[in-house]
Amino acid sequence: MTGKRVATAVVLIPLVVGLVLWGSTGVVTLGLAAITLLSLFEYFGLGEAIGHRAYRFWTATCALLILYLQWLTTVVRWGEFGGIVYPQKLSWLLAHFFPRAEDGFFVFVLGMTAIILFTKRPLVETLPAAGISASGLLLVAFPLSYAVRLHGQGTPGPRLLLFALMITWAADTVAYFVGRAIGRHPFAPNLSPKKTWEGAAGSFIGSLLVGVAFTRFLPVSLPHLLAMAAVGNVAGQAGDLVESAYKRSAGIKDSGRLLPGHGGVLDRIDALILAIPVVWYYWILVCAPRS
Repeated sequence: MTGKRVATAVVLIPLVVGLVLWGSTGVVTLGLAAITLLSLFEYFGLGEAIGHRAYRFWTATCALLILYLQWLTTVVRWGEFGGIVYPQKLSWLLAHFFPRAEDGFFVFVLGMTAIILFTKRPLVETLPAAGISASGLLLVAFPLSYAVRLHGQGTPGPRLLLFALMITWAADTVAYFVGRAIGRHPFAPNLSPKKTWEGAAGSFIGSLLVGVAFTRFLPVSLPHLLAMAAVGNVAGQAGDLVESAYKRSAGIKDSGRLLPGHGGVLDRIDALILAIPVVWYYWILVCAPRS
């Protein structure tokens, strides 16, 4: 199992790092769209295991819409849309009426209304289908879409997204090996019996070490990098446990089998679902330059 985990990581990590550092935000959005759809359909599979069939096509469509709106928001924010400099009145209109990611949720609600009223699915499926569809959009697709916002933060954007990825990867790797070597005290036995407090502590230290390393790559002081790594790590560990709760609820060990040694895509990105938005909010609220 360890050999498969390492082999999968050796193949995937350079591809992801190259995409993040040298790809445009639009290209990153396309890559993220593929990851989001794979994760979303694995999540729907968990729902189907307990008899909750999602409105798959419509929910996936709205997930892509949210990603597109996140990308469009970064483009307009940084004034890169075709190199156009907007007149003052148009800038005001864009600021007040330009569609944002949250508007994708309203489109989702409108579509769900039409589906429920005009399709012939058995009525007994309506509430479970609405619940698993909405929760997939809210708990998987929307948080992941913040990777687009993070990457679109001008010059430091790609390195910020890489930072969020690295603190999560380091946390996962250190937790795995520390837990196997010295883990004795269960961390969350009801959700993930193999996780230990020793592994969780190693995970936290691994993220802090990434924060120290990134002093050379991000225009942020060391205390802020350590704080950002710390809150990102806590969010990531919480995201990992929440996904374990989903799988326990469905009676399934792995969300999928696409990634040897790791399970499914959702198993691989569960920590990022919360870590990326938390890093984004820390950057925006605490570190980002005020205009």
